[in-house]
Amino acid sequence: MAETETETETKSVNSRMRQRPIVRLGFLLISQSVIVSVICCTAGVLALLLLPVLAKNTYISENALMPGSASSMLSHQEILEANKLVRDIASLSSKPSGAAVESRGLIAQYMSDLGAEVNYHKFHLRSNQFHPLHFFSGPGSEAIQDNFSCSLYGVNTVGIVRAPHGDGKEAIVLVTPYDSVRGGVGEALSLGIAYSVFSLLTRVTWLAKDIIWLVADSQYGEYAPVTAWLRDYHTPVFGDLGSLNTEMCDENENIFKLKENSIPERNISYTFRRAGTMAAALVLKVAYRNEHFEDTLSIYAEASNGQMPNLDLINIVNYLGVHRQGLHVKVEKLWSLLESKWLRILGEILESLGKLAKSLNPDWKFGISAPDYVEGTATLASSLYYQALGVPTGPHGAFRDYQVDAITLEISPKYSFNNKDRRNDFLLQGGRLIEGVIRSVNNLLEKFHQSFFLYLLTSPGKFVSVGVYMIAFALLVAPLPLVAASLYAESNDLNPALRKDKKPINSDDLGGLLKSWKWLNSAKRVFVVHLWGAIVSLLPYFISHICDCTPTTNFLIWISLSVLILLILHQILGSSYSHVCEIQSQEGEWALLKSVTISSVFIGLSLMSVINFATAEIGALLIVPTSLLAYPLKLDIKTRSLRSFSRMICNLILGVISFPPATFFLLKGVLDGFEGINAGDFWNWVESLWAWNSATYLYIGMVHLPCWVLCVHILLHSC
Repeated sequence: MAETETETETKSVNSRMRQRPIVRLGFLLISQSVIVSVICCTAGVLALLLLPVLAKNTYISENALMPGSASSMLSHQEILEANKLVRDIASLSSKPSGAAVESRGLIAQYMSDLGAEVNYHKFHLRSNQFHPLHFFSGPGSEAIQDNFSCSLYGVNTVGIVRAPHGDGKEAIVLVTPYDSVRGGVGEALSLGIAYSVFSLLTRVTWLAKDIIWLVADSQYGEYAPVTAWLRDYHTPVFGDLGSLNTEMCDENENIFKLKENSIPERNISYTFRRAGTMAAALVLKVAYRNEHFEDTLSIYAEASNGQMPNLDLINIVNYLGVHRQGLHVKVEKLWSLLESKWLRILGEILESLGKLAKSLNPDWKFGISAPDYVEGTATLASSLYYQALGVPTGPHGAFRDYQVDAITLEISPKYSFNNKDRRNDFLLQGGRLIEGVIRSVNNLLEKFHQSFFLYLLTSPGKFVSVGVYMIAFALLVAPLPLVAASLYAESNDLNPALRKDKKPINSDDLGGLLKSWKWLNSAKRVFVVHLWGAIVSLLPYFISHICDCTPTTNFLIWISLSVLILLILHQILGSSYSHVCEIQSQEGEWALLKSVTISSVFIGLSLMSVINFATAEIGALLIVPTSLLAYPLKLDIKTRSLRSFSRMICNLILGVISFPPATFFLLKGVLDGFEGINAGDFWNWVESLWAWNSATYLYIGMVHLPCWVLCVHILLHSC
């Protein structure tokens, strides 16, 4: 018997001696989790601030695109015809009635005269209200409005040019939103630019892909007509679209049907016509802004849930716009950050460090000027924000739902639209830009795939790839599993830094740790709170149907019901938790709860990073420090030290900032000013998220808010 015990002890010693280095490193990191957390979180924030410095110049990855390699074929003849269309559209807009029908007929006639196949696409609006199951369904799952009327119908005009050397399997889409009721000169100019290119493409011999020109009826918004057309394009429809519900609109039949003698019937029909698989899509808009002193091209690329088109498509537009047409190309930025003093100071510091690095070694390319850093940060913040928001920034977002690369181009001339001498030059400039982009896409033998799909823009010519900006997120979430393991070991008296015998954890201790089931009570509490978060996420669906109130009232009802449901769930499902204090030590109780909470934060952020990386990045900046610093306030008050006082202040500040409504109002005040802010703004913002099926809404309700509640519970723990 004694020999058996001796052999067992010898084997235990040998097993401890044979521990692998990776296991020893893991135990070391767990025992020093506080230091590791401070280092990783600080490095993560610094890495995020250094992204504009680490941005690289954009480049064309696909050699077949060859932007600008061929001379433009667009001549003044096409521009004269386009200018005639603009004048005809403008004259119809001045008529008090019948302009909508006549403008559609006029556009169809111009298309038909070019030999294109023309058809009308009638669509009806679909409800854009919150429904839980829409988050898990594909595009086109919205329900038809129950109380529809003839006034809720629109008619798109579609023209198709068949490629002379193509097989009809691929197509390029050009979209021009046009409000036939309230259309202005800007929309007429966008039609003129599109028509000049469309006219050219009917005569060229190099075209290998079909060209689809969609004149979207934007009287009900720019997104709805594009979505409706794409839904019918990708869904087989049997029957004549021209007879769809027309029996209900006999009194307003002239809204949809044109006069028989107004257009030739040989190439025009109500039957839906298709071309090949879409290789790319361009949405063209023209807007006049007085603040511009040069012709400006704005690019909008963000789609739903942070989806971005292939970077090569943006690179083509940027190259042709700058080097061929002399346009000032820009992307959206947060203008309030351009006046930030602390950002300017940080830029000056980085500029000084860059000069110092260059003096030490001329080959080091770390430098960036302070103005470039400020502007790059403002652009990066805008790109990160709109990706995290999950709401498309233009009609191009409808194409990304069908995995079609698309962007919206908004051209702003420096001269007024009333300057007729400048109009022809503007039409020629815009037409040659669109021609060059279409010609580059036409050269592709396959879909865009060479360049990046996950990236952040710091300017039209600079980007940060996913391999760079994911470092900041990885550093922020890296301490979470270490701290969770350390707290779990601490609650079971297995933390080497806190054990009375100061012995390191061995395999026997680890085996005993894994056999402990004390964490189940904390896991139940965390599960209950996350169940509450799921219920809170569903409440707006019922509130919006039951209560027809103001946004402020809806927001207050939402908060009241959420608090009431949390109390009810605590009493029903969490009542057995009260006897835990009699079994466990008070310190071990909150430590276990914090350990499981941090684990849920890590899992939630990791899952969100797969769906929308920008949302996970911003969420990590808020919830990771809050969860790591969470500590019972009662214990800090008892300690009465500088460290405990500092931690208590940080916990109170982070607890307020990380609360979703408080975060929204704080950011809105910093960016737009605190004047005029009311509680209903948060309801309107959340309503826009669920209306667009943004996954950010699910993250806020089912990950961020429950974790915040658990952190507050730890702060208010009665230990």
